[in-house]
Amino acid sequence: MKNLKQTLTFLLFLLASVSFLTAQQVQTIHDPNVTPTITPEEIYEMGQRATPKSDLIVLDFEGLGNTQPILDFYNGGMAGGGFGPGPDFGVTFSGATLSIIAGYAGGSGNFQNEPSPSTVMFFLDENNAIMNVEAGFETGFSFYYSATDQPGSVEVYDEVGGEGNLLASLDLPALGSLPIPGGDYNIWEPIGVTFEGIAKSVKFIGAADFIAFDDVTFGSEIPGGDEDDDDDDEEPAIPLSNWALLLGLGLILLFTMMRLRRIL
Repeated sequence: MKNLKQTLTFLLFLLASVSFLTAQQVQTIHDPNVTPTITPEEIYEMGQRATPKSDLIVLDFEGLGNTQPILDFYNGGMAGGGFGPGPDFGVTFSGATLSIIAGYAGGSGNFQNEPSPSTVMFFLDENNAIMNVEAGFETGFSFYYSATDQPGSVEVYDEVGGEGNLLASLDLPALGSLPIPGGDYNIWEPIGVTFEGIAKSVKFIGAADFIAFDDVTFGSEIPGGDEDDDDDDEEPAIPLSNWALLLGLGLILLFTMMRLRRIL
């Protein structure tokens, strides 16, 4: 009986601890309690260190500022905060579409484990987050996304500004969050779609400040452009860092089981 009471007490303590930590989480992508410390020089260096992953166009958002509009950065122009000029891919973003840097890198981003550290895309106005590619793109479109408890979606159109015919759409379910220290947005799901025709814009839809994107890729349904994968039916690979987080959870579970064994 004594051992049973100790076991129940320990389990209740563990449950209360997890509940407390969850309650303390900041649920938005941008953490308003954090004062960014990263400098413009450091942001520029992050952009210079970013290397292409394939011959496809992959937007990894490195070299962009913290909570700044992306604007013409990927059109050979400037982004908000005076960052740029960026590479000329012929891609522009509406003013509501922003970049943000992870908290561990000196920004105010409430995320970690992103596929290409340390900058991602998010938005604060769910009705106007639009990416335009005036020259058009075809075959496929893909990316990684993270959303803890608010779902989202994307829509691909054949005219700029999210207008014209709808070529493809994707639902983005909420992914939850791993109970580990650091950014709450720590699960990143690869997703993509193929379509017929020529696309010229993409609308990013969801609860503002509750979903983030990385490695936006053109011409492939596999984010990052895995050139070695010739099987169109194969699922995109999960980032290695996600497996590292799952391993950490496994170690926590192992510790808990060892603790229970001692009590019993």
